[in-house]
Amino acid sequence: MAAFSPSRYLTALSLLFLYFKTLSAYPNSSFSFKNFDKDSNFESQLALYGDAKIDNGGSSVQLTGSSSSSAGRLIYKKPIKLGEGNPKRMVSFSSYFSFSISPENGDGLAFVMFPIGFPLNVFDGSSFGLLVERKIRVFTVEFDTSRDDKYGDLNSNHVGIDIGSLVSVKVANVSSINLVLNSGEKLQAWIDYEVGSKRLEVRLSKLGEIRPEKPLLWCPFDLSQIWREEEVIVGLSSSNANSSQKCIVLSWSFKLRQVPSWMHSQPLDPKAFSENTKALRVPKRSDCVQRVLGALIFGTGCGALGAFLVLLAWTTFGNRRPVVPEEFVMHPVECDYKKFKVVVDKPMEDGKK
Repeated sequence: MAAFSPSRYLTALSLLFLYFKTLSAYPNSSFSFKNFDKDSNFESQLALYGDAKIDNGGSSVQLTGSSSSSAGRLIYKKPIKLGEGNPKRMVSFSSYFSFSISPENGDGLAFVMFPIGFPLNVFDGSSFGLLVERKIRVFTVEFDTSRDDKYGDLNSNHVGIDIGSLVSVKVANVSSINLVLNSGEKLQAWIDYEVGSKRLEVRLSKLGEIRPEKPLLWCPFDLSQIWREEEVIVGLSSSNANSSQKCIVLSWSFKLRQVPSWMHSQPLDPKAFSENTKALRVPKRSDCVQRVLGALIFGTGCGALGAFLVLLAWTTFGNRRPVVPEEFVMHPVECDYKKFKVVVDKPMEDGKK
């Protein structure tokens, strides 16, 4: 068998290193908890603040209790970045959680993104415990069960998207899908942000039903412009606004997806997106050059890896020759040739010679 030279080993290792470096350059960050008992080891990733506590033997987290002015938070410990680098690395995320809210007239539940440094253990009695009077940049998807004219609430049964304040930039009436947030019924919500289309979508249904095809609420905006390259914390927050409302979280999952800046994603709902957005801006020439260059580099890497694998297979199997024991090896033998004279007797005629 032909020897596999050290230079080929080095080439193979270099190509494999580049391949795995490309895969690991944009890692995924995610968690999923169907319950919060000790076996789930949720304390390694999640933290409780305020009145939040484990309930029903770990099957759920109770954010607000039966006492008035109760507030609590469930927070993911690991900070995330929504955009970084030059060119900026782009980030999408998805979050799913199931919950129930008792019928009292409290604030309800909110999915929140806090900037690093937000006092997570401080509550001042404001809606959802978000310290809105301090003018802290907070992104919120609120599942609101009270109508507050101060913030222009639609009604006491709505979902809203808030940026920097509790005045929603977009709102949807939950009654339109025949649901009541504070009915005590178990509900489930999906929140998806697609960075390619810069679009946030919110879905809501009863627990156990399939994910709705059409979002209840959607809004186009660039989350990375809110915090630039700052780290943020994600969580669920609630307060009962001087009532006895209980807010319970049954499960929670979150997934952060980082993708190369030259990749594009299609809108989650292309028809709705095209109908409700302005004409697209023509991309700059520099952007096109970067995308083409990125595609060429990626294609070259894939081609080099494929060529290496073919070369490795050919070297391993194509040059293989049989090995025969020495005692069975054939040696050349000299042969002598002699002339032989062949005599043929003539046939006899009538028994006579």
